[in-house]
Amino acid sequence: MIPQKNQFSKANDWDEPSEEVYRVYSKEEMVALQQSNATKSPAISPWKIVLAQVLITAVSMAFWAIFGEPVRVSLYTQSAFLGGLISVLPTALFLLRLELAKKSQRLNPGRFLAALVSGEFLKIVLTLVLFVGTAYFVPGVLWVPLLATYLLALKCVWLAWLWR
Repeated sequence: MIPQKNQFSKANDWDEPSEEVYRVYSKEEMVALQQSNATKSPAISPWKIVLAQVLITAVSMAFWAIFGEPVRVSLYTQSAFLGGLISVLPTALFLLRLELAKKSQRLNPGRFLAALVSGEFLKIVLTLVLFVGTAYFVPGVLWVPLLATYLLALKCVWLAWLWR
């Protein structure tokens, strides 16, 4: 048997008009609301995250200098430095790209989105180039310190939640 078109009850929740009330805020009310939210959670400069990445890289280099084979600047320390560099350099270039886009005279949401996407693409490509270049041109690189430092520096963004 083929079901009929109007077999169910005619009362349909989707067809009922909704009685939601929207409030239109004045410009003064919006400014006050934005200022109250700004004091609750102030914006963090992305350059502070880059600084945290540099500090994490330095701590990791000190760790690998102490616990590496010879206690001094060794291949362990150099590998940790390269891992931090692979994380910090693309991030800094990405932020520079966004800063240049913000200072553009013809900034609109579409251009800023294009700058964001192209900056992220350049960041990914530069990261891959740095990894491949390290693998080919740095003889005897130690991957454990390199990857450990890279991952630690990469996850500094998560620390931004604690700084708020």
